[in-house]
Amino acid sequence: MIYEHEIPKGSKLYFGKSAKLKREIENIAGQILEEFGYEEIVTPFFSYHQTKSISTKELVRFSDEKNHILSLRADSTLDVVRLITKRLGRSIEHDKWFYIQPVFRYPSNEIYQVGAEHINSDNLIESIKISQKIFEKLNLFIDLQISNIKIPQIISKELGLDISLFEKGNIEKILGYDIKWLSKLAYLQKSQDIENIIKIVPDSLKNELVKIKELCDKIEYKNIIVAPLYYAKMRYYDDMYFRFFKDNKTLATGGCYTWENLKAVGFAGYIDEIIEIKEYI
Repeated sequence: MIYEHEIPKGSKLYFGKSAKLKREIENIAGQILEEFGYEEIVTPFFSYHQTKSISTKELVRFSDEKNHILSLRADSTLDVVRLITKRLGRSIEHDKWFYIQPVFRYPSNEIYQVGAEHINSDNLIESIKISQKIFEKLNLFIDLQISNIKIPQIISKELGLDISLFEKGNIEKILGYDIKWLSKLAYLQKSQDIENIIKIVPDSLKNELVKIKELCDKIEYKNIIVAPLYYAKMRYYDDMYFRFFKDNKTLATGGCYTWENLKAVGFAGYIDEIIEIKEYI
């Protein structure tokens, strides 16, 4: 029996203080993004193309009147890029866009996000600075992780390892291969230690580690952690990647990606997690 006051598991109900906090987060993020030259876009709740971003298992899917399969929006990134370049590209030249809207994952999960995409750019440092400024405005001083998605991909290919080992963070099994340089990478946390590890890793990884160090050197932030073996679950991130987190909760992620030979960078802040952290401060 489902009572009248029940809501589906995974859905959200904000009221009073939490609703006010949600609106404050959205307003602060919107103002800062506009300061950096981003314009707002609101994409449709329904999409034909979500399988390019998210596993089919995570989609809420159904058919339209012509029996075409569509789904509730489960990810905003590629929908924003696709709509700007394919549908609006002839009438606008602007390439910096932000959104404040929920996404939906199977079976009934609502995830509120604020995010931004910079098309025709590889300037990830700007996405990090924007995220940093938003969190500072919210009085949240949290950890920043810097990774490079290419590193686990290269290791997986050259050693014949299943990429899921990195996706699931199965460090114990990775260490079990007893490869010195791989173990060193697993324990690496400080960018200043990269110079020593570069001396022992395969040549194919050297430049990718240098990219982590160079990015860290450009960031003015106290709590930076490097995680070279971290592998993001998103299908499109394929290069440098960052994550802001606190107490094992991810509050924002972002990175570089390529869509149809088009370079872009972007990030998403997870409003629900931010609210949860703020309510307990």
